[in-house]
Amino acid sequence: MSRVTVGKWGKNLAIRVPYEVAALSGLSDGEQVEIEAKDGDLLIRRPSAHARADALVAAEELIGESHSHSLGDVTIKELVNEGRRG
Repeated sequence: MSRVTVGKWGKNLAIRVPYEVAALSGLSDGEQVEIEAKDGDLLIRRPSAHARADALVAAEELIGESHSHSLGDVTIKELVNEGRRG
């Protein structure tokens, strides 16, 4: 756990995210985050990380079901495999 000091940035308050925390969370410069107060605590959330996880789950579902769908007499799985060969 890191300790940081709240500072003033214009009319707002600011918190600097220590490098170690940013690196472990995958946070990058310029990335947008959501922040909210919950039960007196601050909660900072990376919506882009959740979107990527959701996209990976959806892609796995599509790939898993690809053998049962076809484009004429060619299955999506065959097209994917052909694409991997170059």
